[in-house]
Amino acid sequence: MADRPGDRDPLEEYGEEQRPPRLRLSRRGMAVVTGFVALVVGTLGWLVFFSSALEVRGVAVQGLDSGRLSQDEVAGALGPLKHGPLARVDLAEAEHRVSAVPRVAKVEVWRGWPHTLRVKVTERRPVAAIHTDDGKFVQVDAGGVEFATEEKPPDGVPVVELQLGQPANDALPVFDRALLVRSAVTVAAGLPPDVAKQAGSLKVLSYDDIRLQLANGATIRWGSAERTDRKARVLTALLGRKAANYDVSAPDAPAVSG
Repeated sequence: MADRPGDRDPLEEYGEEQRPPRLRLSRRGMAVVTGFVALVVGTLGWLVFFSSALEVRGVAVQGLDSGRLSQDEVAGALGPLKHGPLARVDLAEAEHRVSAVPRVAKVEVWRGWPHTLRVKVTERRPVAAIHTDDGKFVQVDAGGVEFATEEKPPDGVPVVELQLGQPANDALPVFDRALLVRSAVTVAAGLPPDVAKQAGSLKVLSYDDIRLQLANGATIRWGSAERTDRKARVLTALLGRKAANYDVSAPDAPAVSG
């Protein structure tokens, strides 16, 4: 039906749809709101960074598997960082401090809100023990890091002993004691796990004459520390044959005797 002349759209009458008025704050109102927001932010900042409301109240340590490293030692290494507001703890500095503990190989530190500083450590694992002149044993990890000295060697790792003959002593200006020990540690780190558990001593007669004595009395002639991975694989295959002597010094031409 056609619109009658008297029918008019309300929008036409008022020109356009009416909209609710916008809320406009005066300058004084804006100042009040801004001041309130600043007060809230400042209060929160003070609570988090400066007050005792969110302070460090405990240190939780993970990864203490060996029984040789205690939570107190790790927490003690943090020093003053284990006090004060949790948000202000320098995590990088905390990791640096804990990593200085000899038995710690890796460390990660993070915040456990609201009151705990959490530390995860990876302990060093000995692959060999160096028999020192004073009769003690220095534990060494796979990276050659000496991290503990004890009266007895740890179980399941070979004891490194330097038994240098005259030719080896004459060659010390070239192959010094530190290099010889590092070579022995390289061999120890590369031993198959089953062999490492049986290992008694790792004797260094010279740079290219390293020998491993097993607990059952068998001797393994290793040669130098070169090609240790290859020698370990060859040795694993040879141990299937019962013998008194195994020679992997030339891994492409191994020998078994006795």
